[in-house]
Amino acid sequence: MTQNICLIIEYDGTRFVGWQVQPNGVSVQDVVEDALARLLGEAVRVTSSGRTDAGVHARGMAAQLRSPRQLPLKAYREGLNGLLPPDVAVREVREVDENFNVRFDAKGKWYRYTLYRSKVRSPLAARTSWHIRAPLSLPAMAEAAVFFVGHHDFSAFRTSGCAALTTERKIFSVTLSQEGDFLHVDVRGAGFLKNMVRVMVGTLVEVGLGKKKPRDVNLLLRGDLGAGRAGRTAPPQGLCLMEVWY
Repeated sequence: MTQNICLIIEYDGTRFVGWQVQPNGVSVQDVVEDALARLLGEAVRVTSSGRTDAGVHARGMAAQLRSPRQLPLKAYREGLNGLLPPDVAVREVREVDENFNVRFDAKGKWYRYTLYRSKVRSPLAARTSWHIRAPLSLPAMAEAAVFFVGHHDFSAFRTSGCAALTTERKIFSVTLSQEGDFLHVDVRGAGFLKNMVRVMVGTLVEVGLGKKKPRDVNLLLRGDLGAGRAGRTAPPQGLCLMEVWY
C-alpha cells in the first residue's frame, strides 16, 4: 500500500537551473528525487506545486510523491535531510488524502522579493537580494502596489515563453516592509504567470526611482501603455517562494 506524501522543501536556488528537471544542469527536483531513490530503494517521481526559475529560492515549496513504502513521517524528513545537499532541506512532511493534488488543490502562494538598499554592496546579501543603490520613494511604490490587487489581465507582467492559456490572475495583496537596509515586497495571489512577480517588482522599482508614475501600473493592467512598457524583470536571486497554502 502506497503513502501519498507532501513535502515542504526549503532551498537556496543559487546553483540550480530551477526546480524542474532540465537537460542543461542540476535542478532541485533532481537532487530531491535522487535522495528519495536512496531512501526508498527505487526511483520515485516528485510533483511540485509549481516551478521556480534558475537562481530563485524557496522556503515553502510543496511537492508530492506516492511512496512505495510505509514509513513514519519523521523518517522521510530525517532520512531525506541526511541525504540531501546542504542547500536543500525538507522542513515538513505530511501524509495527505488519496485525492490530494499538490498543484491543482493549491489555494494561493506567497512570494517575497527582497531589495537591498545601500550605496555599498553587501557580499552576504548578494545571493538573496537585488542591490539598489539609488534612493527609492516608498510612498510612490506603495501607491503603485495597490493597483495590482484584485483580478486583472497581467499580460504586461510576464516574460516571453509564458505558455499560460489565460493571462488573468487574482492577487490578494502586495505589501512593502522595511527591515534595516532591506525592503521586502510580499505578493500573495491565487496564481502567477512566468516571471510575473519579478516584472511586478521591476516596475515598482522604476516607480520608486521616478521613472514611472504609480498610475502607470493601472494603465499597464488595462493595456493602455502597450506591450513591453512594464519595468525590467528583476533578477532572480531576490525572489523566494515563501508558502503554498491549501
